[in-house]
Amino acid sequence: MKKGLSIIAALFVALAPLVSGAEDDLQPVPKMSEGDFAKAKGVYFDRCAGCHGTLRKGATGKPLTPDKTRTKSVDKLADIIFNGTDGGMPGWGATGVLSKDESTMLAKFIQNEPVAPPEWNMKDIEASWKLLVPEDQRPKKPAHKRNIDNFFALILRDAGQIGIIDGDTKEIVAIINSGFAVHTLRYSASKRYLYTIGRDGKATMVDMWMDPPATVAEVKTGIDARSIESSKYSGKKGNFNDKYAVVGNYWPPSYVILDGHTLKPLKIVGTRGYTYDTNEYHPEPRVASIVASHFDPEWIINVKETGQVLLVDYSDIKNLKTTAIESERFLHDGGWDITKRYFLVAANMRDKMVVVDAKMKKLAGIVDTAVKPHPGRGANFMDPKFGPVYATSHLGEPAVSVIGTDETGKHKKNAWKVVRTLKTGGDGGLFIKTHPKSSHLWVDHTLAKDVEATRSVSLFDLKNLDAPAKVIKLADRGRIVHMEYNKAGDEVWIALWDKKGEIIVMDDKTGKEKTRIVDDRLVTPTGKFNVYNTTRDIY
Repeated sequence: MKKGLSIIAALFVALAPLVSGAEDDLQPVPKMSEGDFAKAKGVYFDRCAGCHGTLRKGATGKPLTPDKTRTKSVDKLADIIFNGTDGGMPGWGATGVLSKDESTMLAKFIQNEPVAPPEWNMKDIEASWKLLVPEDQRPKKPAHKRNIDNFFALILRDAGQIGIIDGDTKEIVAIINSGFAVHTLRYSASKRYLYTIGRDGKATMVDMWMDPPATVAEVKTGIDARSIESSKYSGKKGNFNDKYAVVGNYWPPSYVILDGHTLKPLKIVGTRGYTYDTNEYHPEPRVASIVASHFDPEWIINVKETGQVLLVDYSDIKNLKTTAIESERFLHDGGWDITKRYFLVAANMRDKMVVVDAKMKKLAGIVDTAVKPHPGRGANFMDPKFGPVYATSHLGEPAVSVIGTDETGKHKKNAWKVVRTLKTGGDGGLFIKTHPKSSHLWVDHTLAKDVEATRSVSLFDLKNLDAPAKVIKLADRGRIVHMEYNKAGDEVWIALWDKKGEIIVMDDKTGKEKTRIVDDRLVTPTGKFNVYNTTRDIY
């Protein structure tokens, strides 16, 4: 016994210098003033936490805990922050967001210990809730004669605003304050209400019947959020159209159920728990995308860090029923297949797409893709050879993965497989889009390492997918991001993401520019969502 202990002791002594040396190899913790630390913390939560995590444990981006960051010098980290990486991280200096001094300040910040934001409880949420226009004071019918079906709601990211644009006339109908850096938008089933969610956790509800459309309610559900959805089910189990809204928080990790007409907070559900694969406790399982099922009164809620897809039955929120489906870690964004039965969501750090069967409430498949899939909502079309397919763009390489979705039809042998890979004009793809009436597939390269690629789109002919993409340059400044069709499916709206932003309207049939919407109020425009297409999950 003593001999065994002496061997272990000798081994410990022998390894001790290696362990000590590993710590000695780390850079010293840089000192920061209180002001610089507070400023850097704000920049990190606004710009970096979405990919690297609030606690800096990593997800789409790499972990940024001190044991990782202190292996590099401050100057090296600042250079990465300023110039970006080949893996899809934008150069925050090259894009004009951060100066070199600010990049250095942020580099020092991530070499310090992570700082957790405060929790955000129901009392905090209720205190933030504002009912600006009660229901009985709203119009009983549309107060204008514009075509709401062809309205576009436009995210003005850094301005903390939303633009409402008439798709028929190309007029800006309203500019409305929102949360900071709105991540996504959704409409109610009736198309009357627009719901927005900012990265600061502020949700707003806009009444599209008002003239002009205006915010009628707002609430702050947390410190950091990314997703919002409404209840969209009317059938044998009841009519829940417009009844509820739900917000998915990054911090605190949770989802919050709200009244769909007033945004009054009704229920918080935490998502902290254990990873599906290693069963390790995770303190920050963030809620990524949320979609409303077409089969039942359910939301499909994707929990990023634990790899859980939650099917949440909202028919009785007092006795909430949840089906938890083990899938893959680092779930992010996704969309429905053409039948609206299967939801495909990217597990981007695992280079996979997860497929959930909303009808049978189970995992349908996991698909290996190119590096870091990022579909947005994705794109559905009929492949000339492989039948119905779903396509995703990628952050990590210049590629589009085309996935077979015909699980029960004559092309079922191709279901949940990549049937072809298309080469785009750049990596860093954030969004991909087509339309049932279109013969084209549009892909952006917003976060490409090559600056020229960020200012162009790739256009594919769906009738001849063996042909190379046509790369169309659209700008000499800023970045090109996010495509959206009008209701008719004959125009594609694309944002020039810049401080002096523009909306470029393309003729889908010819692939040529029709017009540009230029206005001083279009500050850093990004996503834009057509009412008709978004409420019907057409993409």
